[in-house]
Amino acid sequence: MKGLFVTVPLLVTITTLAADEPAKIELKHKSSFTMDANSRNPFWPIGWKPAAKLSGKNGSYADQGGDIPATAFVVSTITLDKGAHFAIINGKTMQEGQQFGLQLGTQVYQVVLKKIEDGHVVLSRHDQEIIVPLRRK
Repeated sequence: MKGLFVTVPLLVTITTLAADEPAKIELKHKSSFTMDANSRNPFWPIGWKPAAKLSGKNGSYADQGGDIPATAFVVSTITLDKGAHFAIINGKTMQEGQQFGLQLGTQVYQVVLKKIEDGHVVLSRHDQEIIVPLRRK
């Protein structure tokens, strides 16, 4: 009897809960957010500015303009080993054949490290070859 007495009240409470479903809530005013094309995104951190969009093929770097002067590069270290040659150019470690971007003002130039030799490096961009000597103190 005790087992039957315990299960009956549970069945009664389950059926009464299912019958008392809450009414659906209908919104009178839905919130929305619109932003002008020139406004600052409010979700960006304070003081942060997005990088400028660069034009070119498929949104890549723009690589136009005249010749690049050799003074735009600083070669601080050259390492010549049997297997590999390395150079530190503008504070970044580079290897022969590596391509990198050089930003001068708003223009970004694609440059290839053609050769690393004792005392200087040879860079190329399109038809231009740039020989940059090792900076010695």
